Amino acid sequence: MPVTVVRFNLVDPAATPESLSARYGAAVEMAAYADDRGISTVQTEEHHGVANNWLPSPFTFAGAVFGATRRIAVTVSAIIGPLHDPLRLAEDIAVLDLLSGGRLVTVAGIGYRPEEYGQFDVEWKQRGKLQDELLDTLLKAWTGEEFSFRGRTVRVTPRPFTQPHPLLLVGGSSRAAARRAARLGLPFFPSAHLPELEAYYKEQLVEHGTEGWTMMPAAVTPLLHVAEDPDRVWAEHGEHFLHEARTYASWQSGDIKSAVKSGATTVDELRAEGVYRILTPDECVEQALDSYVLHPLSGGMPVDEGWRSLHLFCENVLPRLEDLAV
Repeated sequence: MPVTVVRFNLVDPAATPESLSARYGAAVEMAAYADDRGISTVQTEEHHGVANNWLPSPFTFAGAVFGATRRIAVTVSAIIGPLHDPLRLAEDIAVLDLLSGGRLVTVAGIGYRPEEYGQFDVEWKQRGKLQDELLDTLLKAWTGEEFSFRGRTVRVTPRPFTQPHPLLLVGGSSRAAARRAARLGLPFFPSAHLPELEAYYKEQLVEHGTEGWTMMPAAVTPLLHVAEDPDRVWAEHGEHFLHEARTYASWQSGDIKSAVKSGATTVDELRAEGVYRILTPDECVEQALDSYVLHPLSGGMPVDEGWRSLHLFCENVLPRLEDLAV
């Protein structure tokens, strides 16, 4: 059975406080519906100071999802680790882990936008050092024992539900990120399909005498929208997908690598590229993907259209995928 994911970043470039409140409420309702239908995971993420209202507080959103669901996991992919206070983050994750019964997955990256560091007055050049401190602190904090933090003795409570600690992965696309994960014996989450980096991580596990594993995106992991008439949705709503694709593209310069990378400048180019796909239910089944990542509210997509996509997937695609897996 392939992994099934519903992704939410709550982008809406034309939002008012009232419409954004409705979008947040709809996302939680969609998560509850997805949970009832057997979807595996809700995925969310963290970005700050973005004019299109990109979600800045993924753990708050995760808490709302956990309150409305019973089984579904929430993957925060990814947090910008150096922007978080290590002790407070340890507490927040522990509480969410307890509330959810162990359904929280956290991917800790260092980000790729210097302006986010500037907003919080965090030194960009210190991000690697800060990330090391954050990860070390989380692992010590979740033991419930006293430890030394910045020259003082501290203890973090409560202890999380998941033992020895909540699922924590190191994200990134650099050798430094792979070394960091291997040194701590933490799973590694490359930001794109990077087999050479995965091999380097495994070498580092041997070097450090630790054990770990990778959760690497597939070579092709499109963002999906399901529709009976894809031509209609591309014509009426293609600009929403393009807005998000162009936002991502504006952040991905230099050595940044991402599973969601588009060079499209028009809706037609985006459709031909295949990073974002609008498929019929039959096409969804025929593509036989390793993972199905639904993005029902992409780029400010109207809520009603988002619901149509999610309903079609859960009612017309998911049961057929389950039958194929038997």
